[in-house]
Amino acid sequence: MTQAHQHTSHGDIGHHGHGHGGGHGGTQQDGDSGQAEILELDAEVLAEHIASITAWLPLKVEPRQIVDLGCGTGAGTFALLERFPEAHVTAVDASAGHLQFLREKACARGVSDRVRTVQTDLDTSRWPDLGTPDLVWASASMHHMAHPDRALRSVHELLAPSGMFAVVELDGFPRFLPADAPEGRPGLEERAHKATDSFHAEHVPHRGADWGPMLAAAGFDVQDERTITVNIAGNRSEAVGRYAHGSLQRIRGAAAPMLSPEDLAALDELLDVNSPHCVLYRDDLAVRTERTVWAAHRS
Repeated sequence: MTQAHQHTSHGDIGHHGHGHGGGHGGTQQDGDSGQAEILELDAEVLAEHIASITAWLPLKVEPRQIVDLGCGTGAGTFALLERFPEAHVTAVDASAGHLQFLREKACARGVSDRVRTVQTDLDTSRWPDLGTPDLVWASASMHHMAHPDRALRSVHELLAPSGMFAVVELDGFPRFLPADAPEGRPGLEERAHKATDSFHAEHVPHRGADWGPMLAAAGFDVQDERTITVNIAGNRSEAVGRYAHGSLQRIRGAAAPMLSPEDLAALDELLDVNSPHCVLYRDDLAVRTERTVWAAHRS
């Protein structure tokens, strides 16, 4: 989901989640388009990592029916369709804009007959009929739930007896700049992240949670857990610069009140596309983050 916002529905600065609904300011439409762009960059830059997770899943059966909870613009949906060519995916999100984007992408890729979209707020007590999936996938969406324990129980009821629930969560927000950057204000990126801590504590208290015990409490048998370290050099993809720019722009909204005037000025220079110091023009960027995957079966 995204975040700071201009916000979209959720309130974690950045871009990754997508799931339940609400809205903290800004119009939903404006937030959706900004968030959609970040989600698409996220999908492009991290495509290999998403593919490696889908390939690793310790499944008991080849899934034919999959539910993607908090699907955003479909990074997981399309990775799963590619990994499981016989499968159909029900893509669930609170954002009508994201689902429209996903449907258009499915048409363009010739897979619209394998995708169904459902708009719903996953924090409501009664979910719509999502079938009996063999695999439920939730990537960077569970931490946005106001009542994750209730959502976990709902997934447990939903799953086919031999089905799997895959929870993918990120360890905070990606870092892009070297530690000694920018010149004159080294460590700025880390300070900007620290400045958003209170925002996250209030709006997304489950970010960074250990989902293992919560899955077990909801009746799941956690089969495996794996942490994937992501470190992608900026020269691997020109999208990294745009991803860094969009991400830092979102962080600025929540960090600004807590930053010193000097740090804020340096951050604004990194974001100023007319400045030679803009992050878009740096050749020393990288995407550094971690993702943890929990693979659980109904026990």
